Amino acid sequence: MREPSVRAAALVLCILSYLLVGAAVFDALESEAESGRQRLLARKRGELRRKYGFSAEDDHELERLALQAEPHRAGRRWKFAGSFYFAITVITTIGYGHAAPGTDSGKVFCMFYALLGIPLTLVTFQSLGERLNALVRRLLLAAKRCLGLRRPRVSTENMVVAGLLVCAATLALGAAAFAHFEGWTFFHAYYYCFITLTTIGFGDFVALQRDEALQRKPPYVAFSFLYILLGLTVIGAFLNLVVLRFLAASTGALERAARRAGPLRLGAPESRGRCPARRPARPGGPASVSHRVHQLELLIPSPWMKVGWLSHSGEPGGLTCSLWSQTHLPCQARTRGDDGCKSSL
Repeated sequence: MREPSVRAAALVLCILSYLLVGAAVFDALESEAESGRQRLLARKRGELRRKYGFSAEDDHELERLALQAEPHRAGRRWKFAGSFYFAITVITTIGYGHAAPGTDSGKVFCMFYALLGIPLTLVTFQSLGERLNALVRRLLLAAKRCLGLRRPRVSTENMVVAGLLVCAATLALGAAAFAHFEGWTFFHAYYYCFITLTTIGFGDFVALQRDEALQRKPPYVAFSFLYILLGLTVIGAFLNLVVLRFLAASTGALERAARRAGPLRLGAPESRGRCPARRPARPGGPASVSHRVHQLELLIPSPWMKVGWLSHSGEPGGLTCSLWSQTHLPCQARTRGDDGCKSSL
C-alpha cells in the first residue's frame, strides 16, 4: 500500500496547491474592486444621511428593511411554485441562499428532506447520466459507420469531446433564454447557468427573482425548473467522463502494486468459489487495466463526491463494477463481462 499512500499524499498536495493558486488569483482580481465598491457605498450613504438628516440608527434600520424586502420581489416565495423551486435547490445541493425556512418546524423538515432527497437525487442523476452517455456513444458509432470506417470504435477521448460540445450547447441555450427573460447580459446568463449546473450556487445571480415571476410567468417558471434538472444530467454525465478518463490515465501509477498484489488479493469472487473461473488477463491488456481502475476506485475518492456520478454499471463511458460489488454482490446479481463480473444494477 506504499504507492497508493504516496499517491494520496500527492493528490492532497495538488489540491492544496490548487487552492493556494486560486486564492492568489481571486485576491488579485477581486480585492481592489471590493475596496472600490465599499468606498462608493460609504460615500453614497454619507450623501443620503446629509441630504435627509438620517441618524446612524435610521440608516441601519433602512438597511435592514431593504435586505428583508429584496427577496420578496419574486413574489410569494413559499407558495407552491416558490416551494418547488426551493426543494430543487435543496435536493440538488445548489443552495442559492435566496430562500431559507423561517420557522423551526420548516428547518427540521428541511434537514430530514435533504437527508433522504440528496442520495435519491444522486442515484437518479447517475442513472440518467449513464443513459445519456450510452446514447451519445451510439450516435458516435452511427456517425463513424456513415463515414465508412470498417471497424468503428468510440474512444474515451471521443466521448469527452462530444460531452464537452453538448455541455457548451446546453449552457449557451440556457444563457440565451435567461438573458432574454431576466435582462442579463449573455455573459452573466452563461455564468449563472454554469454556476447553477455545477451546483456551486453562489446566489449572486438567481432566476425568477424579479417582477413576481413565480406567480405571473408560469411558462418561464416551468422552463427554469426543467432546464435545471436536464442541465444537471448533462453536466453530470460529462464530469463523469472526465473523472473516468483521469482514473484510466492514472492506472499506470499502480502497475507495480497491482502486479504484486495479484488480481485476487482484494477478495475477488473467484477466490471464494462464488463465480465461475475466468482466464487470467494478459499483463497490460484491457482486463488488467480495468482491474487497476477498480483498485484506483477503492483508493481514491471521486473529486465529484458532491454529485457522485461515477458509473458502476458498465455502461459506455462508465467503469465496470467496483471490487466492492465483485466481493459483496451475489453471482445472480452480476453478469459476465470482459474483465469478470459486472454489476447489472
